[in-house]
Amino acid sequence: MANDQMPTDPITAVGVLSSHSKVPDDYFVVAQTTDGSDADLWKDGLFKSKVTRYLCFTRKPGPDVVVGVKLIDIKDALPEGFIAIQETLDTKEPAMKKRRLCVKMSPRAAADTAVFDFQIIAKSKQHLVHYTSMGEINNMGLWYRMGEVPHLQSSQQRSSKVNNGAPSDTERCAAFLSATESTFARRRTISRPTYEPQNCGSVTITAMDDVPFGVAQRFYDTSKEMQQVNLMGITIKSLAEIEEEFHYNFSTEQSIVL
Repeated sequence: MANDQMPTDPITAVGVLSSHSKVPDDYFVVAQTTDGSDADLWKDGLFKSKVTRYLCFTRKPGPDVVVGVKLIDIKDALPEGFIAIQETLDTKEPAMKKRRLCVKMSPRAAADTAVFDFQIIAKSKQHLVHYTSMGEINNMGLWYRMGEVPHLQSSQQRSSKVNNGAPSDTERCAAFLSATESTFARRRTISRPTYEPQNCGSVTITAMDDVPFGVAQRFYDTSKEMQQVNLMGITIKSLAEIEEEFHYNFSTEQSIVL
């Protein structure tokens, strides 16, 4: 029976062998069906043939993965985006007699799903859970299983994950440089005001607008020496002295009115 456990890596290449004893390195060969029968893809129905063909595949890491497989008649047109397996890997002989096995490749980084496993069943009417039928050959059914392609995380993502979401040293440095550059930009803007008048509708705005004007603080504090100065007989008096000398409360006028 087929294994219900999903393999961890997708299939990166598919081929056909003339013998299950000549398996290349890092390849797996489907030598038996799910019930233990011989999974020869070439054998004749009436006469025993000396020619044998076996499906093989590898999950060796590479830049591409297998994202689709089809089993078509040898006279059918090749599906778009697919390539046909024409020869055996070990002897370079024709891979199949009446059918053609076609595969579709894709860069791993661009693939969301890919083929993860193959199974061959002796009875074509049997169904495998989690697998999809590719077609029939020599009264056997070829099935494949799809899965999601795992993508490797970048070093920056792994560092962020280890730090429980805390920013990395690179991120903190980039943030500091960005803030410093922004501060210098604001200072340059303040130190170089624009003196050209700007016309906003019917009101002309210049660089002098919004600039506060006032008397310097040193002129508010009149010294006592200045208060005592007598110029040509005129004594300079303070505000309090003037109020005290010339104060008039209009009490007489108010009594008349009342």
